[in-house]
Amino acid sequence: MDHLSHPEYAIFTSGLSKRFGSRNAVDGIDLRVPRGSIFGFLGPNGSGKTTTIRMLLGLANISAGQVSLLGHSVPEQIEGVLPKVGALVEGPAAYPYLSGRDNLMRLDASDRSADPKSRDTRVDVALARVGLTQAQDKKVNAYSLGMKQRLGIANALLQPRELLILDEPTNGLDPQGTREVRNLVRQLASEGITIFISSHLLAEIEQICTHLAIMSQGKIVAQGTVEELSATEIFSLSLVTSDGALAIATLKALGIEATQDGKIISAAIPSDLMKPEELSKLLVEAGVGIQAFTLSAPTLEERFVQLTGEGFQVA
Repeated sequence: MDHLSHPEYAIFTSGLSKRFGSRNAVDGIDLRVPRGSIFGFLGPNGSGKTTTIRMLLGLANISAGQVSLLGHSVPEQIEGVLPKVGALVEGPAAYPYLSGRDNLMRLDASDRSADPKSRDTRVDVALARVGLTQAQDKKVNAYSLGMKQRLGIANALLQPRELLILDEPTNGLDPQGTREVRNLVRQLASEGITIFISSHLLAEIEQICTHLAIMSQGKIVAQGTVEELSATEIFSLSLVTSDGALAIATLKALGIEATQDGKIISAAIPSDLMKPEELSKLLVEAGVGIQAFTLSAPTLEERFVQLTGEGFQVA
């Protein structure tokens, strides 16, 4: 299926959909995940992120649309591409009474394509990459949540990977555990691995990702680089003045609806309407005494709230 190979993308979907009864849990999405990116797949819980990941990995049937992973069509060529893809979906599974090392030895042994002669070396390297060499002999039930997540990522890294898919990798982690996973993701990305992270936590995604897609109710409502999504067409005006009525009337004449709260006038202004200095000049010329004037672009969080109509957890 050459028309779907798209070698510049690690993940490429076209019209990807998943129906449950009459409901589209994933509704015709076109994902574009460039190779070498740290791609944040962001949205509230229940927006369709895990269902999408399950279809990407061949764990759920596709109702409609097409998927390409590393240039291979899914599900037709899934056997050929899966060895290059590491995944951590719905939390890492581990045997609690075995050590971290023994867990990885067992998982590696279950991989039919893994050479038993180099198993020890593979496990050593995977433990070192996620910073668990010192804790390798501890039983997993004594691991912190962050260590368990890193062990799950070590399992995904037992074979050389070109793409890593992590579903909510910092779910339930304390700030230290979150930092550990974030640093690991940066390190792996610096080695050239494409990282695809789904999350409902905005702050951490914003810190490490180069690209984002925002899901809401089964649809992608925005997609692009972090810079593109941070940019917006609507600025927030905050004006402090004793001439509130005059300021509102002046703005209204310019086609801008404003609201007043004491001495503070607020308005949303399209960026293509005029420059901040032009606006302040017009207000002064109209006789408005300006005590303070700020025109700011919304934060990424405010942008997401605009796009999805619901708040994101930001801690």
